Amino acid sequence: MQDILLEKRRIGESHPCFIIGEIGLNHNGSVELAQRLIDACQEAGVDCVKFQKRNVAGLAIKDVLDAPDPRFPEFGRTYRDIRNHLEFDARQYRQIINHARSRGMIFLCTAFDIPSVDFLETLDVCGYKTASHSVTNLPLLKKLAKIAKPVILSTGMCVLKELDRAVDILKSWGAPLVLLHCVSSYPQAPEESNLKIIDTLRERYGVTVGYSGHEIGAWPTLLAVARGAKVVERHVTLDKTMVGFDHKLSLEPAELKGMALQIRQVEQILGSGEKWVSEREQVTRNKYHVSIVSARIIKGGSRIEESMLDFKNPGTGLPVSSINDVLGKRAKWDIPEDTLLTLDMLEG
Repeated sequence: MQDILLEKRRIGESHPCFIIGEIGLNHNGSVELAQRLIDACQEAGVDCVKFQKRNVAGLAIKDVLDAPDPRFPEFGRTYRDIRNHLEFDARQYRQIINHARSRGMIFLCTAFDIPSVDFLETLDVCGYKTASHSVTNLPLLKKLAKIAKPVILSTGMCVLKELDRAVDILKSWGAPLVLLHCVSSYPQAPEESNLKIIDTLRERYGVTVGYSGHEIGAWPTLLAVARGAKVVERHVTLDKTMVGFDHKLSLEPAELKGMALQIRQVEQILGSGEKWVSEREQVTRNKYHVSIVSARIIKGGSRIEESMLDFKNPGTGLPVSSINDVLGKRAKWDIPEDTLLTLDMLEG
């Protein structure tokens, strides 16, 4: 399974989980708020911050764009007004990208359409995120595939046949690919999580798989990491009560920090897959494993027979697996009953 490289960070099966703080639209159209969110992500131990870019004029038909939308009057009167309020221009994005890099953060952005890809290319982004509904936007996928930068593709709201086609397009041009299991419910209910699909995606497509969560809290995210997710994406906000599309289902800074710490703890708990005895286990092993012990007094010169032996704690003597090194040897001297045997007591 091939790693992907975002700036200097490798993402793949043998690397730590890559944690994305999805700022998305939670900047509310403010560069200053975007920068504060970047700072919060950096302080939380997140690897990457992600934004969203749309060409609003081409987002929907005019009847939809110009329909009254009373949800966020602070942002505008129509759906078009609201969406335009939440967009940044190139100058603003450069400020945001520079701020992210100054904090040691990788910058990613979801491109919702081809004009947004062209826009982001002028900013020299290191890769792309695509939204779940873009699985069926084949022209967009072809555009990204031809650029051949890494693509992280969310997979909500689609069936495997649709995903097969999307993956084929991206792979045909050699675009490095990560798939994110995603449930496009806001918020996502526990019974919708279906984390076993992580295994299905990995086996079916032979790529690194991650998880984009919309649940309240962190349990499904942590279980996804335990299931093998190597990328995690979660929405972040400074305050769930703020006005906007995604604040309510986002993690506040303390929650994000707690989740990032728990992800690292899950990785430690998962371990390497190798079997070994830890230093702390060795203390217990020495106490409770059995060693070869004299079952009675063994006279010097006697040939050792199994009937002369017993197997008891502690485990600091000869292990039972060494019994063939003991049987048939002669005792150099009298060995008291209930004594741990050592090879220097024996000869012959």
